[in-house]
This record gives sequence, C-alpha cells and structure tokens, in this order.
Amino acid sequence: MLKWFKKKKEQALEKKPSRLSRLKDKLLKTRQNFSERINHLFLGKKEIDEHILEELEEILIMADLGVEATQKLIQNLTQKTSQKEINSIDQLKQDLKQEILNFLQIEAPPLDIEKAKPFVIMLVGVNGVGKTTAIAKLAKYYKDQGKRSLLIAADTFRAAAIEQLEIWAERVGAEIYKQQPGADPAAVVFDGLQVAKKQEIDIVFVDTAGRLHTKINLMEELKKIKKVIEKSIPLAPHEIWLVLDATTGQNVISQVKMFHEALGVTGLILTKLDGTAKGGIVVSTCYTFKIPLRFIGIGEHLPDLHPFDAQEFVEALL
Repeated sequence: MLKWFKKKKEQALEKKPSRLSRLKDKLLKTRQNFSERINHLFLGKKEIDEHILEELEEILIMADLGVEATQKLIQNLTQKTSQKEINSIDQLKQDLKQEILNFLQIEAPPLDIEKAKPFVIMLVGVNGVGKTTAIAKLAKYYKDQGKRSLLIAADTFRAAAIEQLEIWAERVGAEIYKQQPGADPAAVVFDGLQVAKKQEIDIVFVDTAGRLHTKINLMEELKKIKKVIEKSIPLAPHEIWLVLDATTGQNVISQVKMFHEALGVTGLILTKLDGTAKGGIVVSTCYTFKIPLRFIGIGEHLPDLHPFDAQEFVEALL
C-alpha cells in the first residue's frame, strides 16, 4: 500500500506542469500574435533582407511592443546585420530574443522586504485593473513565505470595496484595518499604520481607490496619503506599485506617465496577461519608463500572481 501511494505521488508530480510551461499556456494569445507570426515570416528564409526587417517591425508593433521600443530594436538588429554580426536567420532570432530581454532587465535594487518592519507598499491604479485582487494575491504570496500582512482599506468611496477587501483578507489569512465608508482615506491610513506598528506586522498593503489618472483632485489625494505614510514611518512608503491591466494595451503608457509624475512609482504589476494578445506591452512599458515590473497576473486564482522573471517571460513569449 505504501508503494502504491508513493507511485501515485510521483505520477502526480510528473503530471504537474512546470512554471515555464504554465506561463507559455497563459501567454498563448500573445504568442500567437507574436512568436507564431515571426516564425511564419522566417519560414524557409535563408538570407536577411530589408523586406524581412520591415515585416518584423510591423509584427512587433502589432504585438504592442510600441513604436519607440520597436524602432530601437529594429535599429539595433539592422546595425548588427550591416556589420555582419548577424549572418543568418537563426542568428537574427537569437538576437531578437536577446534585444527583448535587454529591454526587460531593468537595473533596480532588489526588493528587500526585510529592511523595514512594517514594510509599507502603497498600491495605486485606475478603476477595474484588478488592484484589490492583486493585493490579496500579494498577501497570500508573502504569507507562504512566513510574513504577516495587514491590508489597509483606504478606498473609502465605495462600501463594496471595503467589503471586497475584507472577504479577501479572511480568505488569504491576512489582517485588515478598515473604517466606515466615506472616512478620510489619509486618516484611515494613518490609524492603520499605528495598528501595524503595535502588532509588529511584516508587510502593510495600502489599498487606494481606483481613479482616472487624468483627475487632478484624486491624484492630489494620493499625494496626501503618501505624505501621511512618510510622516508615520521613516522612509515609507518603501514601495509604490502601479497596477495595470494588460488588455488595455498602449493605454497603460499614459497611466504610468501620470502616476509616476505624481508619486514616483517604484514598481509595476501587470494583470490579465492570460486574457490578451497584447502581452508585448510588457516590453514597451519597461523600455519607456525603466521601472521594474515586479509581478505579473496570469489568471484568476490566488497563485496566479507571479514575481516577474524577464528570462522566463522571453522564453515563454518566443
């Protein structure tokens, strides 16, 4: 009987897909829009000519890599081709892969949540990007690493937002600090941080109300929340993460620009990559702003928010 259970366990482990193969599955729509079109372009070709590079440029733009990033990438490949550094289609494919990887590998200090207690992460974003769900998934991710989290419900405009965060907190085993709907968000954050310090919480996630990045008064409120955090805990917020919806494609560029100018965004979370053919926006965003992509969302389940790995992403994409 013991041998039977052991065999069953081994079979289950063998059937469990690797993280890379699962990422490939989740990026299917983007890969069809990107990798498969590139393979079709290169099929049967032996020499690199101007026509191939022009078509490659069109494919990259259609996959939402953005005009600026695409032009730079094609410029680099053209230069290498003219200097005979690239002599074959296989070499072109490898260099394309490396160029994309270079755009994604942002020079930034590693995320060190051990440097402060509590470590405060403020999350911002427009309506509907999946910010509250992302917070729950982050709390679950860090709980699995033995960290206690406190979720501060600073989206006080909607009673449903507080209720949603409360349900998620209970589900993932995190603490929550909330007040009545309509309370001043900055005051809620201040009080929540005092609780976090008293309870010796490891990580605090501040859930702010979704807002259009073009609404100046709402952006000013975020600045106020940031100032309250700064006064409450030295060097906090330690991170300000902007949550983006990958399905909106190039629209995320203007969102990053406005939020970054207002708050100094330190990291990005890109959700819903499994539901779009526009996954190339990852490349465009990293290239344009040089802000590290910290996590990507590839599904609705709690484990479907992963730390971003540039090498793994490129492997799955190409």
